[in-house]
Amino acid sequence: MRVAVVAGPDPGHAFPAIALSLLFRQAGDEPVLFTGSRWVSDARSAGLRALPLGGLAPRPEDDDLDAGQRIHSRAAFVSAELLADLEAENVDLVVSDILTAGGGMAAERLGIPWIELSPHPLYSPSRGLPPIGSGLAPGTGFRGRLRDTVMRALTARSIAQGRTQRSRARTSIGLPASDPGPAARLIATIPALEVERPDWPDDAHVVGPLLWEPTDDVLDAPDGNAPLVMVAPSTAFTGAEGMLEMALKGLDGSGLRVVASVLDGGPDVLPNWATAGLGRQDELLRRADVVVCGGGHGMLAKALVHGVPVVTVPGGGDQWELANRAARQGSAVIVRPPTATSIADAVADVLGDPRFARAAATAASGATSVEDPVSVCHEVLARSTRGTGR
Repeated sequence: MRVAVVAGPDPGHAFPAIALSLLFRQAGDEPVLFTGSRWVSDARSAGLRALPLGGLAPRPEDDDLDAGQRIHSRAAFVSAELLADLEAENVDLVVSDILTAGGGMAAERLGIPWIELSPHPLYSPSRGLPPIGSGLAPGTGFRGRLRDTVMRALTARSIAQGRTQRSRARTSIGLPASDPGPAARLIATIPALEVERPDWPDDAHVVGPLLWEPTDDVLDAPDGNAPLVMVAPSTAFTGAEGMLEMALKGLDGSGLRVVASVLDGGPDVLPNWATAGLGRQDELLRRADVVVCGGGHGMLAKALVHGVPVVTVPGGGDQWELANRAARQGSAVIVRPPTATSIADAVADVLGDPRFARAAATAASGATSVEDPVSVCHEVLARSTRGTGR
């Protein structure tokens, strides 16, 4: 199978796309990755065929404060930029990241089946859940269900506006206004971070987190036997600022060791009980006793896969939603607003109460109860081939 994997440059989306591409290659398929130019050389070093995805740069007419306009209008432009490259690669299937909808639009224009990749839980609206992003558990009883109904009604206008924007973007490139959607959706999370819903789509498949390390370097931890705190500042532009600095200030004098996993640089001066740099996070997690992170899906899922409890300092985007899901599962403590003292207190709470580690171990034990993403993609292509008589 020749398959194109399409994702933008944000690490939370590019890294899962790289991980999926590597799974395709291991299965004997022929993947080609289209992503932000920053990660092309890294993907090639990992053995992948990788090409820069065009159309990602903001245009004068783009309104980045309008999420719907940013996703849909730019997706139409990306699809136009991608079309010739995708056709030249002669692929059988396209897997397109949920925020890089242009990959799906381009596939549809070429008559190629496509699959949507969600590198996080399923965020589609549901008649049984409060709006995604609220962080709330489903309401119970009359008042709880009424609360959810009212909240869904309040968000319905924004959802309808997004559909209108998508229809407008589709017609601008010659597609029908009505969106048939992908042939399937890969939900790249662990069961512990999903929530039950009465209307789970038949085409959505939980396939486990798609994890990739951007380096082979192993970051040394400070010497000693004291508990190890791993701090991983958010890579998203919506992440809380100053997390690492506050954590270092709050943990000063605690006797704990700190290792900070940073993608781009770190503090110039560190105490002797702390280290920082770019290193394999999976190796750090095998030694860590607790993780302090923003609550983005990549780091949160990675910590729970390794059975490590978490202190979350959520910023914007979906971090509040995910932090609350982890807290309800029992493996995380939420810090908001963050201060040096509140982060240090949360770390002490997690280390001092074994229930957090037990909950994280439970999350890890269920992480393998998922479908194989490559098999899902092969089945979609097989159905498409049968349907067209090829």
